Amino acid sequence: MNPLPLGLLPDTAEVVSDGSLAIGGCRIDELAERFGTPLFVYDEAHLRNRCREAVAAFGPGNAYYATKAFLCTAMARLAYEEGMGLDVASGGELFTALRAGVPAAALAFHGNNKSVAELRMALQEQVGHLVVDSVEEIDRIEALVAGGLPRPRVLARITPGVHAHTHEFIATGQDDSKFGFNLGNGDALRAVDRLRRSAAVDLVGVHCHIGSNVFSAANFGKAVEVMAGFAVPLDLPEFVMGGGLGVPYVEGEEAPTITQWANVLLDACQAMGVRSRVCVEPGRSVVADAAITVYTVGTVKHIPGVRTYVSVDGGMSDNPRPVLYGSGYEAFLPRAVTAPRPARARLVGKHCESGDVLIFDAALPEGLVAGDLLATPVTGAYGHSMASNYNKLTRPPVVFVQDGTARMVVRRETYEDLLRCDVAH
Repeated sequence: MNPLPLGLLPDTAEVVSDGSLAIGGCRIDELAERFGTPLFVYDEAHLRNRCREAVAAFGPGNAYYATKAFLCTAMARLAYEEGMGLDVASGGELFTALRAGVPAAALAFHGNNKSVAELRMALQEQVGHLVVDSVEEIDRIEALVAGGLPRPRVLARITPGVHAHTHEFIATGQDDSKFGFNLGNGDALRAVDRLRRSAAVDLVGVHCHIGSNVFSAANFGKAVEVMAGFAVPLDLPEFVMGGGLGVPYVEGEEAPTITQWANVLLDACQAMGVRSRVCVEPGRSVVADAAITVYTVGTVKHIPGVRTYVSVDGGMSDNPRPVLYGSGYEAFLPRAVTAPRPARARLVGKHCESGDVLIFDAALPEGLVAGDLLATPVTGAYGHSMASNYNKLTRPPVVFVQDGTARMVVRRETYEDLLRCDVAH
């Protein structure tokens, strides 16, 4: 029966006089009419607020935005303007950041299986540092430097054996992980020793990342304890604790703020004698609750004695998280934000999959009908960035709103775009 928890909406969200939602001074119904649906709507002030919070909490130059959460040239430029570096994890993310005008020196290059072509690109552009993830990667870097490319600054990614309380698919710090050099079996120490002896790299620090959407600050404190025991004797200038801070997605969830997360990490570092520069890589906590996705309801199908299905004009192609991780979301009507939600339904998309589910048991207002706008909040992370063209759906546009102005930063794909890479025979 509870209305949508308004705390799940972006910073500038407001309920206007007729009960409708506005964000950044822009009415959602007017945005949907102008740009169509599905539509990602981002609160630009919210994005800037979270970037500034991260920079203030960790210090200038110590907070890198994890672009995997959401990346376009406008977002890359915004994060850099607000004092953040950028964490990229592929040649495509690197290209996007550079095209946005972000200096290569402000970039950290990640990835558990960087190709020779990606490493060559990173070295040629002279990214700020590479996060080295495997023995094979060291081999590739040494070969490229021997071939005349610049010697990179590198961090060794360490797998600390810390189990984060999150979904197994997005936990990364446990011993059984595809990422990094294992601390417990000695691989980490052997990798650091080799990197220190290599004339092809400049080892400047160690890195770890325990997982994504972690709600417990204690998990991060434990990771610091384990990593500090390894890193302090090395006396390297940088100590990077990654990202992974979670955000509330549904009623009743709670997570630390970026500032609270910083306090836990920095206090733990001080207690463990870390003298290095402490850096982090927040992504989800910067962008997730900055956005909502707006859909149009296409059908409302009541099956007596079974359930009601509400189908919208998007689905797993613009938000695969419920399918991948069983992630929870809330839903509401932008025309009646504070309405009670006594009805129950399965909110589904338009794809040819029974698993194309956005919310398995959605709380909805009474009176929802085909043609209504329906929105899901907290979709600013891993929606646009994980979107696909399944069933040849075109991916939605992205709109930034601020001070009553909406600007489209990613246009909607067209059918012609879907064929752009086809080769005629």
